[in-house]
Amino acid sequence: MERVRDVSELPKAHLHLHFTGSMRPSTVLELADKYGVRLPDALTDALVGGEPPRLRATDERGWFRFQRLYDAARSCLREPEDIQRLVREAAEEDVRDGSGWLEIQVDPTSYAPRLGGLIPALEVILDAVETTSRETGLGMRVLVAANRMKHPLDARTLARLAVRYADRGVVGFGLSNDERRGMARDFDRAFGIAREAGLLSAPHGGELAGPSSVRDCLDDLGANRVGHGVRAAEDPRLMKRLADRQVTCEVCPASNVALGVYEKPEDVPLRTLFEAGVPLALGADDPLLFGSRLAAQYEIARVHHGFTDTELAELARQSVRGSAAPEDVKAKLLAGVDEWLVS
Repeated sequence: MERVRDVSELPKAHLHLHFTGSMRPSTVLELADKYGVRLPDALTDALVGGEPPRLRATDERGWFRFQRLYDAARSCLREPEDIQRLVREAAEEDVRDGSGWLEIQVDPTSYAPRLGGLIPALEVILDAVETTSRETGLGMRVLVAANRMKHPLDARTLARLAVRYADRGVVGFGLSNDERRGMARDFDRAFGIAREAGLLSAPHGGELAGPSSVRDCLDDLGANRVGHGVRAAEDPRLMKRLADRQVTCEVCPASNVALGVYEKPEDVPLRTLFEAGVPLALGADDPLLFGSRLAAQYEIARVHHGFTDTELAELARQSVRGSAAPEDVKAKLLAGVDEWLVS
């Protein structure tokens, strides 16, 4: 019988973690109390009780409810020290889960009103990432993400901002929020700006919408990675395309179930994608609302999908290869994966 190793000791990269959603529940409660923020009862009950709120975002009402809880948590971030605390704690959680590289995703427009504007907000975030990376030893970079619910011109502004700070820690450009709204092609100019400057293209797709959403990410936005991408499993030709091009899908199993994309953990098509050769990078998405962090996603693969330690190691390798980490960092993490297997 194969020995079962601790997945929190498996070196890995974390490529799908949203900024606000990375907060610890205790931090949200403390900041809400500090600033007198009245959190929705559903969020407070979940944070106090340790159980994630019951969400189902496959319909409009459910997605609105998810966004309302998310916005309430975001409203607790008021000062630069709150940003610094969030980044530090997110890094500490990732290190505890075996991550050696974290690309945290943020839309700085969400924080700009309280932090003095768009540029100061991004600079506060990048300063916090640089300091935290140096002090914790965790490689950290930022992926600037536009909001699909806003005008494409806003996305172009963010793309130019991302390019401007490419030498300060921004490595990619994304597109988040409800993929059922708007057309990917509406944001092609923004992604063109980012790609021309050498930034990774990593839009969300194939979560709430089907395989066509993933195809749009590839065709219209030149995706190097796809945020989620699980619905590609419904189209064998699309999976082959992803495998042939080695486009990494940032799969977030706990999130998929929490939002009602799939009913049960075993319904998430992890093995279908893996066996089709699609590169995967497991991610926690928004652990604040979904109740589990990075290592737990590997446990889902083990417990609910029968992944062996050898296969889990390959998942970790794929996350590293799909990252924007420097080659020496990748080499160190990949060597660590090999060591984990023989330990």
